[in-house]
Amino acid sequence: MIGVNKGQYVQALEQILPDENSSFHLMVNPRLHDFFFWHFHPELEIVFITGADGTRHVGDHITSFKGSDLVMIGSYIPHLNFDYGIQTDYEKTVLHLQEDFLADMLERTPEMHEIKQLFRMAAHGLVFGEGIKQEVGPRLKKLNQLTGFPQFLEVLHILHLLAVTEDRDLLHSIPYENRMHRKEQDRLRRIYDLIDSRYREHVSVEEVAAAANMGREAFCRYFKKMTRLTFVEFLNHYRVNQSKRLLRQGKTITAACYGSGFESLSYFNRVFKKYSGESPSTFRKRLVLD
Repeated sequence: MIGVNKGQYVQALEQILPDENSSFHLMVNPRLHDFFFWHFHPELEIVFITGADGTRHVGDHITSFKGSDLVMIGSYIPHLNFDYGIQTDYEKTVLHLQEDFLADMLERTPEMHEIKQLFRMAAHGLVFGEGIKQEVGPRLKKLNQLTGFPQFLEVLHILHLLAVTEDRDLLHSIPYENRMHRKEQDRLRRIYDLIDSRYREHVSVEEVAAAANMGREAFCRYFKKMTRLTFVEFLNHYRVNQSKRLLRQGKTITAACYGSGFESLSYFNRVFKKYSGESPSTFRKRLVLD
């Protein structure tokens, strides 16, 4: 998460890791409607949202969508979370593909030519029409019901459908160029690498500030400016996300608590509910019901 001013916005460089034993990252119904998250990342992103009227803000493109939206966003294009401000009972699926996803295959396999072209066009940002939404949307919503090779094949099928359809429009007439300062990207990546490797342990602000080559006070001001969160808030968000991953793997609440770096169950329960809107036990029960 790195920030530069763009009018009143701060761009956040989001670090996204593939799901365990997977080459991509899938999110089903992430609830960010009360969080203004103007961000970008190296990964390509496919977003499908239904049951909502909202704002499609991708790069310099700002329009409204009604009922549903299906969009593909290229690497480093800043965008607003599609559910921001929505109060209806919406559903959202987000698929992140690594920047080099299928890179060798795209170059060497003639059958992948259309998908190769799709990835190039994603640099403009793409919005898809009603026909292809009705065909691809249900497939995206069911991706989380698959695992391993069947899930991988379904992602390829979805990409091929998006690649061959003519039911789509460019969001920018030329590929969008993110004028992000490389030095700032590198600094925040060092911070994230440290957090990712140490989140299970005690991580002090001073230690992270040193990794950023900054003093404690300067680092705290800088981090809040770039992410809109204090370092402790960000670390707690990160740990809660890791605990959800563990709970999805069938771990107990106690194992998820200590396995994600929290030092007490009471604090874990309090922080989890603050950021998720539900307790760990409710989240775990919902997984079983789903």
